Amino acid sequence: MRVARLSGMIAPFVGATLVRLVGGTWRVTIVGLVNVETLWRRREPLIYVVWHGRILLVPWLAARLGRTRGARAPRVLVSRSRDGELAARYVGYFGLSVVRGSSSRGGGSALRTLVRAIRDGVDVAIVPDGPRGPREQLQPGVVALAALTGAPVVPLAVGARPARRLSSWDRFLVPWPFARCVLAFGPAMRIAPDADREHAGKELERALADVTERADTP
Repeated sequence: MRVARLSGMIAPFVGATLVRLVGGTWRVTIVGLVNVETLWRRREPLIYVVWHGRILLVPWLAARLGRTRGARAPRVLVSRSRDGELAARYVGYFGLSVVRGSSSRGGGSALRTLVRAIRDGVDVAIVPDGPRGPREQLQPGVVALAALTGAPVVPLAVGARPARRLSSWDRFLVPWPFARCVLAFGPAMRIAPDADREHAGKELERALADVTERADTP
């Protein structure tokens, strides 16, 4: 038990440190900035969505965009599981705060907290196929959040070459040193309060698939 606790404290620090160190060797290209820069200038609260397998670089890139482009740091939804605790510690090293909950544990409470955050002008980030999958299949929480708040949903993805894809359920992407990385933003999507949520979910899932393909295009 003590070993597990120690690992839980050390692993996020080591991961964040490695990303910062190796990040200095990555060549990062950002595509689709036109889809978000106008929203950034308006200071309109946003809902960012990214697949679970693409999240490793996102906190590091968020901190970088905050310094160079004036993007606001989002509040990140993470599960109440042990993996969620590791994720919360990891994103914290990049200056991001979290909301704890998921579709299986604490979902209703997390949704209410995210609604309040957006109404207070805070950006949020959600992994809509997490924490356990199925991989790249949208869970309904993000659609409900967008419909309740009217906030634009911005799909994003990270691609890298060369990179390793782990054998985990999400095929987690880990760029090699000196990789060419792409951060891709898709067009923002709004979901009306009276929208057909199943249809909206399918549209958002397609948008995430499209932006992920764009991030992976050489």
